Amino acid sequence: MRTLRDTLNKQYDLLFKTGRPLERFSPIYEAMDTFLFTPGKVTRGAAHVRDGLDLKRMMITVVVALAPCMFWAMFNTGHQAALTVEGGATPSSSWQASLFHAMGWGHDHTSVVGSLFFGALFYIPIYLVTLAAGGLIEVLIAVIRKREISEGFLVTGALFALTLPPAVPLWQAALGIVFGVLFGKAAFAGLGRVLLNPALVGRAFLFFAFPGQMSGGALVGLAKTSGTEAYSWMDAFLGLIPGSIGATSTLFCLLGAAVLLLSGVGPWRTMAGCVAGVIFWALFFNAIGSKTNPMFAVPFWWHFVGGGFAFGTVFMATDPMSSAFTNTGKLIYGFGIGTMLLFIRVANPDFPEGMMFSILAMNLFAPLIDYILIETNVRRRRKRYPRDLAL
Repeated sequence: MRTLRDTLNKQYDLLFKTGRPLERFSPIYEAMDTFLFTPGKVTRGAAHVRDGLDLKRMMITVVVALAPCMFWAMFNTGHQAALTVEGGATPSSSWQASLFHAMGWGHDHTSVVGSLFFGALFYIPIYLVTLAAGGLIEVLIAVIRKREISEGFLVTGALFALTLPPAVPLWQAALGIVFGVLFGKAAFAGLGRVLLNPALVGRAFLFFAFPGQMSGGALVGLAKTSGTEAYSWMDAFLGLIPGSIGATSTLFCLLGAAVLLLSGVGPWRTMAGCVAGVIFWALFFNAIGSKTNPMFAVPFWWHFVGGGFAFGTVFMATDPMSSAFTNTGKLIYGFGIGTMLLFIRVANPDFPEGMMFSILAMNLFAPLIDYILIETNVRRRRKRYPRDLAL
């Protein structure tokens, strides 16, 4: 490792240092250097926080937490395709299906390996295209602005890919992530100044621009009618339902939540706020009841396993850049997401989803929530300790 460190230092001095031929492309060198080694820069001022967790390790932790959902993205895609074909549907004519059959494989929903392989043919290209397109835009922006490349694009790309339907055209996946990075991140001057979650901005753009292709991400199984269910609660909890490629399994999202919580990366207050908001309003609508709207009668435990609630709560709502920072603010922010989710689902029974829009809406209110809480606390302390604050 010492030899590699010395080699990188020499290359920097020869090519990327100020005044050298490749000075403009120094962000690319910095990205590779910080990916391989711990950043050498530390705060020199008097006021700073000592913490062993830097941005690189935080992002890596999130990607590790997403690993169970990535596994499920591949398995469930193949599993749902096998069930569809076994039910009498015509097999897909995509290049993935052609390659799958050309290699001697056949659809069998009981085959874990077969389902994984078929699903991998869909998920891996989406993931790679997303990383390539998003990473290229990040590099171009960093070079133009002469700033370091943030490792955040690894998380943004991973999250975005998991929210897409399995059959999304690859060019649409590339277009969506480019839009998300440009208008969800770069437009607000980059990392640390992000107002909206970039992955959700890209997903929302595709939802409105290509509603036909994005319909594959719609929730299935939540709108429970009198005694007749398309899927059982356990099916929905495990994720054995159609939907976004990697966001259907509440179980695997909980595994990711455990990683985030145990590592201290994921704020439990935000997650708890989302859960509390759903429980409160679900019980409220249950108590009111409705003879025409079946969503009023849906129990809160169904809302937990339906649509993108679990995935959004664990991975999207907890984004540190676009969510509330204060402890109380995180609870309010999460409760607001749960509130908006329930109102969207109840107001439009034909669209029993809403997690994406709920998070984006609360992203806009997060700075205001923190501002009000901080100002309230300052006024309270000023009344209590007027002489100290005057100093």
